Amino acid sequence: MSPNEDHATAPAYERLERATAPLERRLVSVIACERVGPYRLLRVVDPAGPRPAAGQFAMLATAERWGAGEDERPYLPRALSFAGWADGEASFLLEDVGPGTKRLCELRAGEELWMLGPLGTCFTPPAHGRRPLLVGGGIGIAPLIFLQDVLGKPAALLGFRDRAHTLGAGLLHDTRLTTDDGSEGRRGVVSELLSEELDHEENATVYACGPPAMLEAVRALCAARSVPAELALEAGMACGFGACYGCVVPRRDGGYLRVCVDGPVVDARELEQIEAHVGAPA
Repeated sequence: MSPNEDHATAPAYERLERATAPLERRLVSVIACERVGPYRLLRVVDPAGPRPAAGQFAMLATAERWGAGEDERPYLPRALSFAGWADGEASFLLEDVGPGTKRLCELRAGEELWMLGPLGTCFTPPAHGRRPLLVGGGIGIAPLIFLQDVLGKPAALLGFRDRAHTLGAGLLHDTRLTTDDGSEGRRGVVSELLSEELDHEENATVYACGPPAMLEAVRALCAARSVPAELALEAGMACGFGACYGCVVPRRDGGYLRVCVDGPVVDARELEQIEAHVGAPA
């Protein structure tokens, strides 16, 4: 990016530069785990960690009671996108969907976490003259909270299951909503809002994160209209740094990409389709 390009985009480029972390976990302290409808906003102090970029993630595990069964067999750490970072404080958006996330949702101020990250790829700023447009579904709004802050709060199209879950939209600005049951916003799916937006916006760049069916709808819409798009994929991970090959997805031209190191943020043009099995209970 040259110094002569749009001044609103240049600062975002600096904040979106990918950060890398040493492959060793560190102990961080919980500041709060705040209820946001069915979600929890987990805030931790991480003064020793590198500054993450929007789209990157961390592998988290509690320092205590991280396991199950009589022998407390440890859970694998959970991969969670950064929902924000400022002055050494990181935040993550959680939903209780399995034993690991349930334990994380139980955290209180003063408890400690093992944290590895930031890991993975990040979103990149839109090309000069293109308008960023955010599209999120459910817990997939997490990296978009961070991205919206660094891109100057562009509009966000968000889809949720029901009214209770739309409370998560309060963590973003300038939002339009859909719900599956019509209890808030428009009844339907968020890709319908995206289709309408692209009908009259020729210069958008789409940034999306959410469940596989939503991402596939976004990918297909953007491909059909030749709209640039970056997708933050969700996948179950065991290691977070590419060693186990447990999070692979097929590339358009053959071979596979590892979501943890080649993603989670990928150019939509790299993918033939988003497979339904991407993602796993946490």
